[in-house]
Amino acid sequence: MSLPPGFLDDLRTRLSLSAVVGRKVMWDQRKSQPGKGDLWAPCPFHHEKSASFHVDDRKGFYYCFGCHAKGDALKFVQETENVSFMEAVEILAGEAGMEMPKRDPRAAEKQDRRGQLAEVMEQAVQFFRLQLKTQAAAEARAYLARRGLDAAALDRWEIGFAPDGWQNLWDALKAKNVADDLIIGAGLAKPSTKGKKPYDVFRNRIMFPIRDARGRAIAFGGRAMDPNDNAKYLNSPETELFDKGRNLYNHGPARAASGRGSRLIVAEGYMDVIALSEAGFQASVAPLGTAVTETQLQLMWRMSDEPVIALDGDTAGLRAAMRVIDLALPLLEAGKSLRFALMPEGKDPDDLLRAEGPEAVRAVLDNAIPMVRLLWQRETEGKVFDSPERKAALDKALREKIKLIRDPSIRQHYGEDIKEMRFQLFRGNRGAGGQGGFGFGQRQGNFKSGSRGSGGFGSSGRVPWGAPQPPRATTRASVVASVDEAGFVRLRQAVILATAITTPTVIPEFETNLGRMQCQDMEHAHLRDLILRYGIDAPERLRDEIAYALGPDALENLLSLRHVAISPCVRKPGDLDMASLTLAEEFAKLESVAGLHAELAEAEEDLHGLADEAVTWRLRQAAEARNRAIRSENEDKATYDMGDNGARLNRDERDAFGDLLKRIGFDSK
Repeated sequence: MSLPPGFLDDLRTRLSLSAVVGRKVMWDQRKSQPGKGDLWAPCPFHHEKSASFHVDDRKGFYYCFGCHAKGDALKFVQETENVSFMEAVEILAGEAGMEMPKRDPRAAEKQDRRGQLAEVMEQAVQFFRLQLKTQAAAEARAYLARRGLDAAALDRWEIGFAPDGWQNLWDALKAKNVADDLIIGAGLAKPSTKGKKPYDVFRNRIMFPIRDARGRAIAFGGRAMDPNDNAKYLNSPETELFDKGRNLYNHGPARAASGRGSRLIVAEGYMDVIALSEAGFQASVAPLGTAVTETQLQLMWRMSDEPVIALDGDTAGLRAAMRVIDLALPLLEAGKSLRFALMPEGKDPDDLLRAEGPEAVRAVLDNAIPMVRLLWQRETEGKVFDSPERKAALDKALREKIKLIRDPSIRQHYGEDIKEMRFQLFRGNRGAGGQGGFGFGQRQGNFKSGSRGSGGFGSSGRVPWGAPQPPRATTRASVVASVDEAGFVRLRQAVILATAITTPTVIPEFETNLGRMQCQDMEHAHLRDLILRYGIDAPERLRDEIAYALGPDALENLLSLRHVAISPCVRKPGDLDMASLTLAEEFAKLESVAGLHAELAEAEEDLHGLADEAVTWRLRQAAEARNRAIRSENEDKATYDMGDNGARLNRDERDAFGDLLKRIGFDSK
C-alpha cells in the first residue's frame, strides 16, 4: 500500500535511532557520547569484539566500519527482524504511537473478511488441540510419542487431532454461531453434493496448524491415521487466506532465528521441521505439499543469502533437488544461491536425528554442496564418457543449463567451475603425469572404460594410453634403461610450456597435444594443467594463476632456462605463426623419440628367443626412428644451440642402441 506524504518523515522524527538500536546492542561507554548523539557498540551484523558500529543519533543513520552496514531505523529493523519494509513501518509506527494509514473501502472490507477468516481458523486450532487430549486420539498420541514429541513440544507446535466423523468441527463452530460461508471460506468444510450438511475436510488426522509470517493461522496440514487413506498428508484447500505456493511452514519463527544468525534449513515436511527445530535447528522451514515455487525461493532468500536444502536420501529427494535447481538457475543473483545437504540413503532429517542425534545432522549440513556441484552430479553420475560423442552430449547439456542463468557474472563463474570439474573428470584423475602421450616406455593398448572418468585394462593386458607403464624386469637390466631419457623430454617440454605461456593464443590449436603430454616433472605437470584450465578461456589471467598456484618464481625459473631463453618464441612473445611452428616441431620430436623407445621396448620383449624376421623388422623400424630423432636433434641444435647436455644425451642413446644391435648381430647400416 502507498503511504501518505510526510508519514515516514514524521515517523523518523518521533523515533530515536539510538533507542531502536539500543535493544540489540551494548553501548561502549568509553567511546560513546550520548549527549552529542554519538554512540558506539560492537556491530550486531557481524561477530566482533571492538566497537566499530557507529550511530549518529542526530542524523538518524548508523554505519559499521567493519562490515560497512549502514541505514536508518527502518533499515535496522528490516535487517535485524528479517521483515519487509512495510512490516518494519508497522512495527515502528506501533512503537511511536502512530496509526497506520487507512486503506480504501474495498481493501478495508476485504481485510475485514480476512480477519474474520483468521478468527475462525484460530477457533479450529483450539478445537483440534482439545480433541488430541480425548480418548479418540489415543492412537494419535502414541504415534507422536514414538516420533519423540512430548507434551511440551505438542503445545509449542499446537498439534491437534481431527476426530473421525463427517461434521465434528462443523457442529462445534456452528455452536459458536460462526457463519456457514466463513467455515467453508476458511477451507475447513465442503458443501455436500447430495443436499446434506457441509462436511469436514479433515477427518481422523493429526493436525498441524500453518501460520503465516505474522503468526496468523491460515491453513492446516493433516496426517492420516488410517494407513489405507488415499492421501497420507492433506493440506487445506487454497482460500483467501492461504496460497500454498506463497507460504512456508514455520516461516515466522524461522525468520526470527535466521535473523539471529542461524542457518536456514529447508526440509520436506512438517515432522522434519519440527524435529529439526526441537533439536536446535530453529531456522527450519518446509514447502506446503508442493514443489518449491519461485515465490517460496524469494521468501527464503529474504531470510538467508544461502539456504540449505535438506532433502531425503532417496530417489524422490534427489528428484526434488533437481527440480529446485532448474527453478533457481534463472533467479540467481550475486550472493544469492542454494546449498544442498543430502541425507544418508533412505533417511530423512527426522530419521537421522532419532538414530544418531543432532551432531550427525550438523555434519551433513556442514558438508552441504553448492548448487553447481549438484548440477554437475546430475549430468554425470552413473554415466561413462568414453567417446567424443558422449563428451559432446555432456557439454551440450551443461551449456543449456548455464544459459538459463540471467546474471552474466554468475553465468561466467558457473562456466569456470564446470570447466574445472570437466578438467578433473577427463584429465585430472590420471595421476601426476596427467593424460598420457609423449613419454617413453608407453604404448597404446586396448582400452575398456570402467567407472566414470577412469579407464581399465584391455584383454591384452597392456597398460591403457595415458597411464605410466611400470618397468619390466628385463627393462630394468637393459642398457637402454640406463640412458638419461628424462633429460631430453624435460628440455622439449620446457620449450613447449614457455611457448604456450608467452603466446597463449596458440593454445587452442594444440589443446589436444598439451592434454596428452605426460610430464614426469611435477612442476611441468602443474604448468601444463594451468595452461589447459586458463589458457583458452582466461588467457589474461594465466600468468597470475601460475604465480598464485606455484609461486612468483616458477615462471621466471622456466623462462630463464638456457634452452628456453634462446627460443625465438620467448624472445618474440605474441608471434602466433612462430609459436605454432615451434610447437608443431617440438611435439613431433617428442613423438619421434617416443616411437623409438616403444619399438626398442617391444624388441627387447622378443630377445628372449632367437632373432627372427619379426625382430629384424622391428629393429630396422627402430633404427629409422632413431635416425629421424637424430636428424631432428641436429636441426634443433642449429636453431636453438641446445648445448653440451643435449648433445651428450643423443651420443649416449646412439652408443646404447649400437650395443643392443651388436648383441644380436644386426648391422643397422
